[in-house]
Amino acid sequence: MDNRECRGPFQSAASIILASGSPRRKELLERLGLKFEINAASSKELGPDSGFLPADLVQRNACIKAAEAAAVRPESFIIGADTCVALSGKIFGKPENMEDAVSMLMELSGRWHRVFTAYCVLRPEIEVEVLKVVESRVYLTDFGQGLIRKYCATGEPLDKAGAYAVQGIGSFMVSSIEGSWTNVVGLPMTELVETLLETGAIEPCAGNWKK
Repeated sequence: MDNRECRGPFQSAASIILASGSPRRKELLERLGLKFEINAASSKELGPDSGFLPADLVQRNACIKAAEAAAVRPESFIIGADTCVALSGKIFGKPENMEDAVSMLMELSGRWHRVFTAYCVLRPEIEVEVLKVVESRVYLTDFGQGLIRKYCATGEPLDKAGAYAVQGIGSFMVSSIEGSWTNVVGLPMTELVETLLETGAIEPCAGNWKK
């Protein structure tokens, strides 16, 4: 009988590295009960004005992040991810300042937009390479510029693609989501867990649940 304590439904079956400094992605993986390291990529990402379509942009950036960490740790499973918001062909990255955040939210409010997140799982040592992109649709209620400014003044939007956090204070604006909620947070967990199970990076925890 396995007497190990489980902190979630899964356990790491090999070394796992998250190539992202996002606290949201870190928290999502921790909820699964996994042990992993964080090695945030320092390579310059492609920006919204790079000319790529949203799905292509996030896939390229996810690969850039994963490849940087994989070059140093080829024996580990590396997870790279990237998220962007798109509306009518325009890509919204992270706002440059408060006024930029206000402008983004004014443009997104009262309309449906799309959120794309790509993840790249690499383990060069055994030639594992999986790249997927997931799309969700989000509708933000229009609360007007006054309330949007008050929200932006909290500072929360400044490091978020599209200038809002669905899992944070910004949840009050999100009236509807079609598709994966965790994809909007920054990591599509259903798809990622399937990939990690298929590649042998994780396995169901066989131990006892920690109270």
